[in-house]
Amino acid sequence: MFSIIQAAGWPIWPLLLCSVLALALIIERLLSLRGARIVPPKLLDEVLALVRGGLPAPDVAEKLEQHSVLGQVLAAGLRSAQREPRISEERLRQSLESAGRAAVHGLERYLSALGSIASAAPLLGLFGTVVGMIEIFGSQTPGGGNPQALAHGISVALYNTAFGLVIAIPTLLFYRHFRARVDDYALSLELAAEQLMPLLLRHTARPA
Repeated sequence: MFSIIQAAGWPIWPLLLCSVLALALIIERLLSLRGARIVPPKLLDEVLALVRGGLPAPDVAEKLEQHSVLGQVLAAGLRSAQREPRISEERLRQSLESAGRAAVHGLERYLSALGSIASAAPLLGLFGTVVGMIEIFGSQTPGGGNPQALAHGISVALYNTAFGLVIAIPTLLFYRHFRARVDDYALSLELAAEQLMPLLLRHTARPA
């Protein structure tokens, strides 16, 4: 590996940094975007069953908020209904929507950086290719070329192109995968809020 890095020349170092950052971000997102941490399968049914019997105590909302991302959205609706017994449907919907937007914003953490790496890696590889081509042309003299300099320039060009693609392709695939997962979670949060809202409105004395 070290011999390959030497053959690729100094332009390979930004690509290596991108590969380390991309790997770290992918591992972090794989751990953070697990379904059990975002939308636990039975949590919504348990909350709906609890709310059907009446508004729960404030400590229930606190525990719910610490449970998962879905719990944070549901807890926001519970707190709004607890703070304003005469809350209107519009205000309750705004509260749930605000909590949902904040939750989705948290789920999208680091995705822009991952997408930027996927876009920048091929360009960095192209930059290394250009550097290699410059070395190739620089090795040409009227009396003939330097075979060693020519071989090094070709190595720089080819290795950087290959490294750029090797980094960009899996990073882009993971970025698309995480984007799709976040979109699915966002839809689940929205549907959960829609199911909770009419139950909360039953326990509020809306103004005439």
